[in-house]
Amino acid sequence: MGQEVLAAALWVAVAFALAVVVLLARQHGITNRLRARNAELETTVRARVEEEAHLVSTRLPALAATPDHRQEEVPPPLHPGVAGAHQVVLELFAESMRQAKDRGEQSARTAVKAMMRAVQSLANEQQLAISAMQEEHDNPTVLGGLMTIDHMNSQLGRRAQATAVLCGSWPGQQRSASSLTDVVRGATSRIRDYLRVQVPTQADTAVVSRAVEPVVLTVAELLDNGARHSPPNTSVQVNFQQAHNGMAIVIDDAGVGMNNDELRHAAELLSGRAGQDINRLGDPPQVGFAVIGLLAARYGFSVSVDTRSPYGGVRAVVFLPTALLTRVPLPEPAPARPEVPETHATVVPHPSSPRHGRKEEPATAGEPERTPGGLPKRRRRDAPAELGAQTTPLPIRPASRTTSGLGAWQRGTRSGRAVPPVAEGSPQE
Repeated sequence: MGQEVLAAALWVAVAFALAVVVLLARQHGITNRLRARNAELETTVRARVEEEAHLVSTRLPALAATPDHRQEEVPPPLHPGVAGAHQVVLELFAESMRQAKDRGEQSARTAVKAMMRAVQSLANEQQLAISAMQEEHDNPTVLGGLMTIDHMNSQLGRRAQATAVLCGSWPGQQRSASSLTDVVRGATSRIRDYLRVQVPTQADTAVVSRAVEPVVLTVAELLDNGARHSPPNTSVQVNFQQAHNGMAIVIDDAGVGMNNDELRHAAELLSGRAGQDINRLGDPPQVGFAVIGLLAARYGFSVSVDTRSPYGGVRAVVFLPTALLTRVPLPEPAPARPEVPETHATVVPHPSSPRHGRKEEPATAGEPERTPGGLPKRRRRDAPAELGAQTTPLPIRPASRTTSGLGAWQRGTRSGRAVPPVAEGSPQE
């Protein structure tokens, strides 16, 4: 009996020991799994912390600095597995940045446009005052000074007009249809180095009324660009090229040209498809190509500068489709008259003003064309077919000779107007 109890106790002890071993083994497995899970969670938490720090310190700043806030140019995540939720953050941030940019740009455009309107109004009032003074004075020195001021005022008006257009304003008042030659002469009168521009002879092809001012401003910007980026003793030559579906104004300079990056940037601006952000035009702002692109897209013509000039510089081409062209009668040869400065050649558009608008009408056939101040306008002589000796300085008429002739003409016309008319039937001496 005692042996049976001992045997039973032994079996109980063995079973308990086995149970304890099984429980210990199971607990060990659970502990190992918990340790592995904790390690995995620690790794995930560490990755999330690193990814959030990468998002704040690298990805969001890169997205803010990227043009148009494109996510394609943002650095990738460090741990893609834990960065899924960050995509929503990036999208919300990009949209917020675009809205803030649009609001800031619109505010800047509005402020600049208002300032440019004020400048244009003042420039127009100043132009009227200058024209009135030119009619009142016949002293050559005074007239020379007034002509210089008049030319500077034209340049000021053009710069204010271009900036206003870039900010969403219209180019100015509608003008009468003008021949291509008159359009180029009007553009020439708005740049500093107007004497260096070789203008073609008179043509009967004209620009329709609504597009005259935009094309004048476009050509003026291109002429100014060509003159400023070429040696001062060279010409900027303008020619017209007929096409089956329009007409091209071709401008050649003898400057340094543009490299590939500059050409790509210019093509983007001239296409009119790129957003014209006034905050990204450089310091000082370069508004020429940006304004031309806006005008070309708005009025339906095109401009390119991707061709090299035969004189080593840039060839700019303004292509005007048939829809923007019309015909005007060629003016009859005018009688001989005193020479006047070429600054006031034919159409000299000025910025519009809400209080002082001015519209120049084309001269009647056989009647001498005149400036806004009533002075006769002289047409430039035909431009040479080739630039020839580009290193030879262009001949410039002495200012004293020009102003003296203008003063004499002014005195003569004033004297003629002062003679009282003879009554019909009265005896003459």
